[in-house]
Amino acid sequence: MELAIGGGGGVGGSGGDDHHDQPSDPNRDKKRYHRHTAEQIQLLEATFKECPHPDEKMRLQLSRELGLNPRQIKFWFQNRRTQLKAKSEMADNCLLRVENDKIRSENIAIKEALKNALCITCGGPPVAQDHLLEEQRLRFENAHLKEELDRVSGIAAKFMGRPLSLFAPAAVPPSHLSALDLSMASYVGGTQHQMIPVASGSGGPSLDLDLFTTTGMAAQPPTIHPSHPLRPTDKSIVVDIATAAMDELLKLFQTDEPLWTKSAVDGRNVLEIDTYERIFPRPNTSIKNPHLWIEGSRASGDVMMHSMQLVDMFADSTKWADLFPTIVSKARTIEVISSGVFGDQSRSLQLMYEELQVVSPLVPIRQFLFIRYIQQIEPETWAVVDVSYDPPQDDDGFPYSQLNSRRLPSGCLIHGMPNGYSKVIWIEHLEIEEKTAVHRLYRDLIYSGLAFGAERWVACLQRSCERIVCQMVTNSNSSVRELGGVIPSADGKKIVMNLAQRMVNNFCTSIVPSSGHLGTSVSDFDDFEVHMALYKSSDPSQANTMVLAVATTVWMPFSPQFVFDFLRNESNRHQWDVLTNHNPVQEVTHIANGAHPGNCISLLRTQNTSQTNILILQESCTDSSGSLVVYCPVDLPVINIALSGEDPLYVPLLPSGFAITTDGRQSSTTSPATGDSSGQNPTAGSLVTLMVQSVIGGPAWGKLGPESMTTINNLMGNTIRQIKAGLNCSSTTI
Repeated sequence: MELAIGGGGGVGGSGGDDHHDQPSDPNRDKKRYHRHTAEQIQLLEATFKECPHPDEKMRLQLSRELGLNPRQIKFWFQNRRTQLKAKSEMADNCLLRVENDKIRSENIAIKEALKNALCITCGGPPVAQDHLLEEQRLRFENAHLKEELDRVSGIAAKFMGRPLSLFAPAAVPPSHLSALDLSMASYVGGTQHQMIPVASGSGGPSLDLDLFTTTGMAAQPPTIHPSHPLRPTDKSIVVDIATAAMDELLKLFQTDEPLWTKSAVDGRNVLEIDTYERIFPRPNTSIKNPHLWIEGSRASGDVMMHSMQLVDMFADSTKWADLFPTIVSKARTIEVISSGVFGDQSRSLQLMYEELQVVSPLVPIRQFLFIRYIQQIEPETWAVVDVSYDPPQDDDGFPYSQLNSRRLPSGCLIHGMPNGYSKVIWIEHLEIEEKTAVHRLYRDLIYSGLAFGAERWVACLQRSCERIVCQMVTNSNSSVRELGGVIPSADGKKIVMNLAQRMVNNFCTSIVPSSGHLGTSVSDFDDFEVHMALYKSSDPSQANTMVLAVATTVWMPFSPQFVFDFLRNESNRHQWDVLTNHNPVQEVTHIANGAHPGNCISLLRTQNTSQTNILILQESCTDSSGSLVVYCPVDLPVINIALSGEDPLYVPLLPSGFAITTDGRQSSTTSPATGDSSGQNPTAGSLVTLMVQSVIGGPAWGKLGPESMTTINNLMGNTIRQIKAGLNCSSTTI
């Protein structure tokens, strides 16, 4: 604020500085006020409007015209500016005070609402903030203690000659049952057949590998993420990219022809690429890469889940991967840029990394680094957009060249419906660089866009949400058929369903592409290839354990549904499962986890054997995108420990099973073209992937020899041949 020294009383001002000129005057303590005339004030005001800061020349001219001292002119202008500034500040303060009162009222209302708030998931009161902070602190402390425990365990292992197993339940030692241990004497109680050698003293059956070096070993590609957090300038770029992508996605939702057309082959909604590039031009599109192509598709469906719950699950990378186990093999949040506003996910923004897969060793994974932006469009409508993020050129720690895919604006529109369901419209829009040739078995499926199309995402989401709802049903009699007294309660049902989900997730992430994990050995056998991969288990029950995953994919001239029904039916199991020593099996527990009769979880017991403490946990699931039949031997005592309240994460699971998809040709996605009961179709069929796993024992885990290779090939070959015989199939070649 500008202060006038020695004059000026508001607009009228004060004249004179005579008391400064006469310090000896006895009346110097009395101030003499001078009121400007109306004509003087009018001229001063007019001049002030034109020039609030007059120079010395202008002040002298005004003093002559008005008959005032130049100091009086100077002080009048100073006071006038001060007065105007004070009025402006007073008006601003009034506006701020009103805004502050409004915010204070809203804050009080929100606090009152939170007192009566209920959790959407559990229906209970929300967790207090201090409890959340304490939980976070305990998580950090737990992670630190686990690191310290691993360090101490490593030191102890050097002196004891074996690693310490500190995480298994104390009541029953972990049972490392292996699908590749063909002896299985404790499992089926039968005559031992030709088997892979079993290492002694390893705490359970495992595969002992010969000391020969294999060929074709490939290193696992590293998880791709930036080497440092986003800088403020990068975050502003991310916000701009996300906003533009959201605008483009909403236009894609709202536009039909000519941007979207129906495929003449299967009637799917596919993106017309030329029209898209004309409406949404992108830089550098004139440079054509012969190995680069764009695929876009749109699909919709009703999902058995509330819109808010779906949005919350999409914002969590772990829950996101659990929703799509057959598509998302790995997902990770790199950095949360915005966690949303008003306590929900609206305007949430994060940088994520994920790997997408087809459940087969023949199809390389697709890697994406992308931005996920969630915005509430209407009270019951949300939009989720994903768009690839290109790291800055100076981020030397980012191996951008390893990415083989980019996500053009993709995502979904989620609209909540009165019945608690959600209407989901999905757009999948990808730019793919073909760095390796597509395997001949998967050319039709990949190039048609079915492998990663919107239809597959919607179908998988519908199935996963249906499973979640079945798990939440408290009345166990409505979904559990108990035949053997294994599951005593509804809580037991949830525990078994959690074990089955963990088993399925392990199966889907363990089928390694031909480029992947610690190494892959490919061996020709008959008319298909056997792929082997070594990886370090991340399962809590088998932490840091080396596991061998063996997988093969074959073509069969049957519809996927026909093959799925054959493999999931326990009455057919003795025809192909070497684990049962070809003995029949009986279903002792059946848990439905979907409307389709094939979506279920079963506990199977082998008949004609003295060993009744070992069951087979199996989950089968199917939708229009494909099917799974996954199984794993489990100890009944270990199951009982989990059902009694112990952490089921430490129940050892090493799953094997089948993944079944269409081969990409239209006639294979429907019933068999011949119409007969065999289901055989000479022109189209199914792609069936078989995988078995085994714990690797001994110091030679990194080497495979001729004897082990022969045993593995015989195992896979015999299983495939027995399935073909059971299906009356003469050939598995296209």
